[in-house]
Amino acid sequence: MIKLIDDRDLARSLRSDVRAGLTASPKQLPPKWFYDARGSELFEEITRLPEYYPTRTERAILTLRAPEIARITDAKTLVELGSGSSEKTRLLLDAMVGRGTLGAFVPLDVSEAALEAAVETLGHAYPGLSVSGVVGDFGRHLQHLPDGDNRVVAFLGGTIGNLEPAERAAFLSGLRAVLRDGEWLLLGADLVKDPGVLVPAYDDAAGVTADFNRNVLRVINRELDADFDESAFEHVAVWADGPEWIEMRLRSRVAQTVRVSALDMTVDFTDGEEMLTEVSAKFRREGLTAELSEAGFELRHWWTDPQSWFGVALARAAHR
Repeated sequence: MIKLIDDRDLARSLRSDVRAGLTASPKQLPPKWFYDARGSELFEEITRLPEYYPTRTERAILTLRAPEIARITDAKTLVELGSGSSEKTRLLLDAMVGRGTLGAFVPLDVSEAALEAAVETLGHAYPGLSVSGVVGDFGRHLQHLPDGDNRVVAFLGGTIGNLEPAERAAFLSGLRAVLRDGEWLLLGADLVKDPGVLVPAYDDAAGVTADFNRNVLRVINRELDADFDESAFEHVAVWADGPEWIEMRLRSRVAQTVRVSALDMTVDFTDGEEMLTEVSAKFRREGLTAELSEAGFELRHWWTDPQSWFGVALARAAHR
């Protein structure tokens, strides 16, 4: 296990993000702070909800296309960014191990606990495979990815949509910089579609996503000795036509003042004030192709489902 961040790094990052976000106008918090143990459980529950199509749709595409991906890439090393439990990755591992080319799997995630569990599970499931986790942030630590031979970097789940355009450009360029010419990026991207399908995926009838959204308040209360009353904030999910993304927000139900003791600060919310907690961009093939090209990738293959709800792109690091 390679550790590029530890609990102290995470604590410093949380303090910095919360101070900056709660003093911004409008207020905002990064979505990565949803994911403590409880937040991760809630997200897994979200992926099984009837309204939440991305996980099952991407899985269906990978189920169908994994053997083709293995054949095209002849990958010797598979790297997964933001791997979490690496559940969907088993489809790729089965195909690549079955083809006989894959020698190593390198999952990267900020959660050491999730990585340890995944490494142990996959090490037993694929005894001939070298499995080594990297505790790191894909936004900061791409240059520390272990070298390998004919690597495929998988970035699945539509997580690319949590990055705003400038962040996406920096991420893709940074990833291209650490890949050799001819290595691969396998990217899962949620596609633009009817808001009547999109919005319920982020505002389910059972209220699981609302609980997930408010979990960021529980994290701040616990880690920074704050006194957010989560019941005083309403979950909001809206489709923004201009940037073509979903925005998740927390709306204050009343005028209130919150104390964040660890930062020695108080924060005032007006009645109805909204705080942005996540954007989830949706893509069109032509736009994503252009973004990849700008960063130095050539889109070689594009797969989607029969309804064109989700896309899986296989792009190659172009010769420079």
